Amino acid sequence: MKALLKQVIINDPASPHHQLKKDVFIVAGIIQQIADSIQEKADTEIFEEGLTISPGWVDVFANFCDPGLEYKETLESGSRAAAAGGFTHVMVIPNTKPVVDVKSTVEYIVQKSASLPVKIIPIGAISKNTEGKELAEMYDMQSSGAGAFSDGLNPVQSAGMLLKALQYIKSFDGVIIQVPEDKTIAPHGLVNEGIISTQLGLPGKPIMAEEIIIARDIKLSRYTDSHIHFTAVTSPKSIEYISRAKAGGLKVTCSVTPYHLFFCDEDLLQYDTNLKVNPPLRTREEMMLLRKALIDGQIDCIATHHMPQDYDAKVVEFEYAKNGMIGLESCYSVLATTIPEITDARWVELLSINPRKIFSIQNAGIDSNQIADITLYNPGKTYTFSKEHIQSKCSNSPFIGMTLTGKVKGIIRGEKIFLNK
Repeated sequence: MKALLKQVIINDPASPHHQLKKDVFIVAGIIQQIADSIQEKADTEIFEEGLTISPGWVDVFANFCDPGLEYKETLESGSRAAAAGGFTHVMVIPNTKPVVDVKSTVEYIVQKSASLPVKIIPIGAISKNTEGKELAEMYDMQSSGAGAFSDGLNPVQSAGMLLKALQYIKSFDGVIIQVPEDKTIAPHGLVNEGIISTQLGLPGKPIMAEEIIIARDIKLSRYTDSHIHFTAVTSPKSIEYISRAKAGGLKVTCSVTPYHLFFCDEDLLQYDTNLKVNPPLRTREEMMLLRKALIDGQIDCIATHHMPQDYDAKVVEFEYAKNGMIGLESCYSVLATTIPEITDARWVELLSINPRKIFSIQNAGIDSNQIADITLYNPGKTYTFSKEHIQSKCSNSPFIGMTLTGKVKGIIRGEKIFLNK
């Protein structure tokens, strides 16, 4: 396979060609040459005005529903959705049927996805069946290819259980991922507790349910000197706790979702079930402070929280609708539209450099003799996001019909090329 990228802007702070417009020639999955002009013949030639390339992006929290829930998503369809969104690596949560809590299920995901354009990295369960009662065989799963550990959509509620898990992963320098939520606080809450929940007549979930878990888990991280990553952080107070922990030298990192940056609870006034998510959308003030934290560098990376839900799970009364929205295909466009002042170099940090560092994923550099692990995107391109852009088996996205700025062209990973039409 030979691929020639013509006159692309290179966005890689570690590359000697950073911010330069170059031709890039890839042979058998290796970047062979980068120059002002390359005349070599290629099987695939790509040119688009304003096209930018960066080290391949990484999503650290997505649900591919495979094994067991393939009617919502499969590893194949999830891989296409990720590639369409510019991701070369995706970490998938263990909330499948059966749960990813033994090495055989980890091996199933690793082997079944080996031929796909995107590298799929299983997140192993912390506890058996994600029930929070008994530790799963994390060492065996790590040896088989698990990239981190989490109970995913069932965050660990027991401090003692999480303490054991944090101690256990130290033997192989692992990372625990936690969705911060104390489920005993307003367990029937559907939206953020506040003025909007009162107007909607829906039970609220206070932001304190997140902050309590983050404060607790930071203390456990300090006690064990072990790494914890909080995902879908929504509270400015949580960000403050995490920033203080980092300043104190603790191994604490965090990620936010694109939709918590784009929407607030005011957007729920039409009872759009696609906006029913967990943690819930917060107030406009909290959303703006979250954006500021992203700009200020307090947030380490982005997590799409891609959650496919079939038609019947969403086209029901708000109370009965399942949580989540798909997010891989629209991620970059939503981010670039929401916070246009963030530089290209910072986007690469959030989408590629930092997640690779946090989860010990091989670095991807844009330079000669490097393995091709590249995302192609056009920061200035405006388009209307539609169902045609969705590769997932489900289309539970509130962004359909919206005009967004920043469009992904596709990915190149080794000898595999995926380009959007």
